[in-house]
Amino acid sequence: MRGPYARDVIEVPEELAASRSACDGERGRAFVAALPGLAERYLEEWGLRRDGAAMWGMCALVLPVVREADGRRGALKLQAVDEETAGEPVALRAWGEAGAGAVELLGHDAATGAMLLERLDERRPLTGVEDAREAVRVLAGVLARLVSVPAPVGLRRLGDAAARMLREAPGAVEALVDESERRLLLDCAGAVREVAAEPGDRLLHWDLHYGNVLAGRAEEGRAGAWVALDPKPLAGDPGFELFPALDSRFDVTEMWWRFDLLTDVLDLDRERARAWTLGRVLQNGLWGIRGGALRLPADHAEIARRLLGRN
Repeated sequence: MRGPYARDVIEVPEELAASRSACDGERGRAFVAALPGLAERYLEEWGLRRDGAAMWGMCALVLPVVREADGRRGALKLQAVDEETAGEPVALRAWGEAGAGAVELLGHDAATGAMLLERLDERRPLTGVEDAREAVRVLAGVLARLVSVPAPVGLRRLGDAAARMLREAPGAVEALVDESERRLLLDCAGAVREVAAEPGDRLLHWDLHYGNVLAGRAEEGRAGAWVALDPKPLAGDPGFELFPALDSRFDVTEMWWRFDLLTDVLDLDRERARAWTLGRVLQNGLWGIRGGALRLPADHAEIARRLLGRN
C-alpha cells in the first residue's frame, strides 16, 4: 500500500545493486531488495516528497526530498548498518553541536540506519575546483574543523584497527608478487608500530576526499561554506586523515607540498602524521590483498616510498 508521499516507484540503480552484491553477497542483495520499501516508509513517516533524481555511491541510495511540514529541502539517505556506517549519525551530531562544518543531521532511525540530512549543492563538489592547490587548502580547513572535536564514546577506535593491521601484515604481504612492495608494506607496519601505543582521541572522518566535500546552500545559511559529508567515523589521531588528500588527484610533484600544508593547518607533529599516513597505505594494501590484489596501487606505493625517504 502506498501513502500520500510515495508518489512514484523507487528504482534502485544497477550500479548500487551490483556494488552491494559484490561487497556483501546475499546480505547486500537483501538490502537492495528492501530499498524501495524503506524509501516509501520514510517518505511517509517523515512527511517527505521527492524533489529530484536519486543519487548513489558504493553503499547508499540518496533521494532529494522536501519536508512537507516546513518546506525545508533535505536528502534521504538509505544505507545498511555495519561497522563503518553505524557511527555516522553519532559523528554528525557531535560535529553539529560543535559547529564543525559537517552536513546537518535532521532525522535518524537507528534500527535501519535511515537518515534525513540537510540538502547541500550536489552540483558543486570540491572536485569541481580546478586549482588543485586551492582544493587542498579547502580540504585542510574542513579537516581542521572536524578533528578539533573529541570523539564520542562508543565509536570504532584507530588503536583497534592498528592492532589488527599489525597482526595481519606479516602473513598477508606474502601474497604480493613484488619483493620490494612486500618490504614496503612491512616498513609501513613498522612505522605504525612506533605510534600505535598513542592512537589519539579525535573524531575522524576517515574518508574525506574531494568528492565528500560539497558547497552549502544559501537558503540553509551555508552560502560560501564547504561542508563535509559521508563520514566513516572513528576515534583516533588526525594524522590518519591525510592520505585521501595526498592520493586524490595524485601528483607526485605536489605530494610534499600537500603534506606540509595539511600538517601545518591541522597543527600536527610531522613524524606522527607520517607514520599514520603510512598506516593508511598499510590498511589499503591489506584490503587489496584480501580482495585478491597481487600488487600495490602505483600511487600508494609511491606515497609510501617518499614518506619512507626512498625517493
